[in-house]
Amino acid sequence: MTEAAAQRYVETDIGGRYVDQSWPKFAVAEIDGAVAGLIHWRADFIEALHVMASRQRQDVGRKLLSHAEQAIGAAGSAQARLETDTFNMPAQALYKAVGYIEKTRYPDDEWDSGFTTVLFEKWL
Repeated sequence: MTEAAAQRYVETDIGGRYVDQSWPKFAVAEIDGAVAGLIHWRADFIEALHVMASRQRQDVGRKLLSHAEQAIGAAGSAQARLETDTFNMPAQALYKAVGYIEKTRYPDDEWDSGFTTVLFEKWL
């Protein structure tokens, strides 16, 4: 990420504002009373999927994705979509393993990070 993009992220508190506005709609996975991960979606787009580092490779991400996909399908959408960055190889591997297909790549204009974003889709 460029220094300017990182500074803008901190100064505008984009992440904090997103959490403040969206947290009531997060689906949270717990293990032994502790947060293991979370997922958030709007319509057919999965906005966020995060798994605690200590809980990765324990199927938390797969279960959260399945939960969101069921809800997205029940709401009438025929597909689920999500994005990640090209450097996030573990996320890309998970998405491909559960049936997502890479559709396109484009510059990360939203965050102006200098990264490349990958769009994935899955038919439900």
